[in-house]
Amino acid sequence: MKTSSKAAFSILCLTALLSLRCGASNEHHANYNISVSTFLSEKQFNDLFPMRDKFYTYQAFIKAINRVGRIKIKVVKRAVSVYQITRTDKVTGNAKVVRQDEDWNEDWAKKKPDSSYIVDYGNFCSEKDLQTNKKELAAFFANIAHETRHGENGKYNDGLMYTHEADTSLAYIAENDNYPPVTGKKYYGRGPLQLSYNGNYGYASDCIFGDKTVLLNNPELVDSDPVTAFEVAIYFWMTPQTYKPSAHDVMTGKWQPKAGDIAKNRKPGFGMTINIINGAVECGKGDGMFNMNDRIGFYRYFLKKLGATDPNCACSCGNMGAYN
Repeated sequence: MKTSSKAAFSILCLTALLSLRCGASNEHHANYNISVSTFLSEKQFNDLFPMRDKFYTYQAFIKAINRVGRIKIKVVKRAVSVYQITRTDKVTGNAKVVRQDEDWNEDWAKKKPDSSYIVDYGNFCSEKDLQTNKKELAAFFANIAHETRHGENGKYNDGLMYTHEADTSLAYIAENDNYPPVTGKKYYGRGPLQLSYNGNYGYASDCIFGDKTVLLNNPELVDSDPVTAFEVAIYFWMTPQTYKPSAHDVMTGKWQPKAGDIAKNRKPGFGMTINIINGAVECGKGDGMFNMNDRIGFYRYFLKKLGATDPNCACSCGNMGAYN
């Protein structure tokens, strides 16, 4: 079939236009899924944490990102807190239900509407464009630096100095049907985000290892194995809690406040990560809280060091309602 020169010209223009559009689309997504190791070198890591405990190494951090990045979980909830968690190894494709609460198949629970979400741990600081990934990493580093700092010199160079909290006399045990404490074990704050309580150790263990007993039986792994320590911190950063979004979803813009959040002045930005991690202690108390301001100082410091900016950061949680 012959084509007129006018029609051929139109087709050529259309092809070129589509090509440009496709090119623009590919360019727009070209910076997505950039691994942390491509924009954070070992030298940079060491420069950001010059006073760190030798336990915390760049190699352990990158290995933790790669290892936990193989995992994806699907969480289905009935009512508020009846859970089923399916853990998938993305490399092998093997999927396993690692938690199904006792009330899951009760008639009253079945009548409640299900809600679900998926957490892909491979998206840690690598899901969006380079600037967003750097902002998320700065926010993550700010919170782990504050949680593990020793000293108040105002230079923001004293993060990652503690592998566990200073006072180890408290057991941090709470009643939990799914993740009961093991006799003789303590679940005080350990690792970069100072994971505390048996419930958090068990949940992290289900997600990371596919077996709740690993960390319930051996909580000391979090301050004796640096890769596990970073994996646990990434797990906590990436995983929503019962009423709270994940810090990852906040920093990547995936979380948007609902009516109840708006009423409590919760908004996207670094301040929400503080609310998620320690809101009951640091948020809703005005802008004079030292701990909150210390986290903000670290965030701004790491932003600058990583070559990122966040001019509208909504950094403070001083006027936000904390979660119960």
